[in-house]
Amino acid sequence: MKYLYVVEKAGDGTFSAYVPDLPGCTTSGDSVDEVRENIRDAVSAYIESLREHKEPIPQPSSTADVVDAA
Repeated sequence: MKYLYVVEKAGDGTFSAYVPDLPGCTTSGDSVDEVRENIRDAVSAYIESLREHKEPIPQPSSTADVVDAA
């Protein structure tokens, strides 16, 4: 499964990311590359926890696009 994640720059220069389809699945890092690595671990841990607790794993449903604000 492939989940969309959103990366945002924080006011202190760090970055954070979250997965809209996995409530509470977040991570942060000092760079976008670090966040990309961390989000993989966060998603894996999140799904593993759902499996351990015999909870349903949400299907990916979020999509993203950009708009040209010309």
